[in-house]
Amino acid sequence: MDVEPDMISNLPGHIIEKILSLLSIRDAVRMSILSSKWRFKWVTLPCLVFDNQCVSISSQDQTLVKNKLVNIVDHVLLLHTGPIHKFRLSHRDFLGGSDIDRWILYLSRTPIREFILEIWKGQHYKLPSCLYNCQSLIHLELFNALLKPPPMFKGFMSLKSLDLQHIIMVQDAFENLISSCPLLERLTLMNFDGFTHLNIHAPNLQFFDTGGVFYDVNFKNTVLLATVSIGLYADIKNDKNLVDGNSSNLLKFFAHLPRIQRLEIQSYFLKYLAAGNVPGKLPVPCIDLTYLSIRINFNSLEEKLTALCLLRSSPNLQELEMLARPEEQTALGTETNLWNEEARWNFSFAHLRVVEMTGIPGVGPQLDFINFLLANSPVLEKMTVKPASGEGGWELVKELLRFRRASVRAEIVYLGP
Repeated sequence: MDVEPDMISNLPGHIIEKILSLLSIRDAVRMSILSSKWRFKWVTLPCLVFDNQCVSISSQDQTLVKNKLVNIVDHVLLLHTGPIHKFRLSHRDFLGGSDIDRWILYLSRTPIREFILEIWKGQHYKLPSCLYNCQSLIHLELFNALLKPPPMFKGFMSLKSLDLQHIIMVQDAFENLISSCPLLERLTLMNFDGFTHLNIHAPNLQFFDTGGVFYDVNFKNTVLLATVSIGLYADIKNDKNLVDGNSSNLLKFFAHLPRIQRLEIQSYFLKYLAAGNVPGKLPVPCIDLTYLSIRINFNSLEEKLTALCLLRSSPNLQELEMLARPEEQTALGTETNLWNEEARWNFSFAHLRVVEMTGIPGVGPQLDFINFLLANSPVLEKMTVKPASGEGGWELVKELLRFRRASVRAEIVYLGP
């Protein structure tokens, strides 16, 4: 009698490793029962992820969940052989503590490349000093952590990606960390405390995404920076942003962004840029900028002048998104119609194809701006309008259809709230 071949056992080793890499730690260990060839494969997995999927019990007892997770991580690290390239700990019910200290100490003695730690509950977890010894790190991601690098810390020499969210760090430590990562390409910084000046010195930085409360932004030696998204979450008074009344936040911001391609200005950051002198155009145009998103108060002359400066300085812009800050659109502006002063602002959006207007009330300065865009965008393909409310929707539609369009292909799409 012929015995059918055991296809599971005869799979090539690299196929088995690929299958196990797609599973949770719990399921990867369970696969050991399939055959003797699979039994100890999981102990060599280079990527270890400990999240909600790796704990099988469903209990409201946080102590029980914590003990179960600690036992799992301890067991895996105890039996693990070979290099660990990635370690991720992200469990919704796990608090920071001495157990994480032990695991980081263990990992600091391995060639760890990616370290992701997300503490979803409790106080900020203070990182142990041994983390700063991980010189093989390429990606570091921290959520709800307190960073205090030791005095002898000289930076992460191999780090290319840094993601810090809900962190605490003093000003000097933050600046030293960024400037001491010479290969850094991506930086995400969200909801931070302990520092209020974003001084970014990173010669290889290409991507920067930040949102929080801060007073100032300074780029230095960031000539490769191509994608920037900045949200200022509080209405910081301009007198805190400008020491010299003749200076310009706008000019300072763009001085070290010669290759900017995508720019998102969120929350109150346009108001920050409007502080000081706003030129009609930037001294050096943003010739690579193809996507621009701006959240704006259409009733503020300063913000409209700042937005107009950006538009005039972006000759190759292809996509534009304008979002009205809803809390500031209740009262109509009383200044003259800036957008229709063609003698002063006569120019064309030669490459603009897509426009999206969001949160507009459908009257006053917002309609004037839409009219301005339609009349000066010869290759426009699509404009999407999303009003703040459904009130006066039909009147808004009639106004939109009445506007002259420079592009015969321009399509106006009205989306109700």
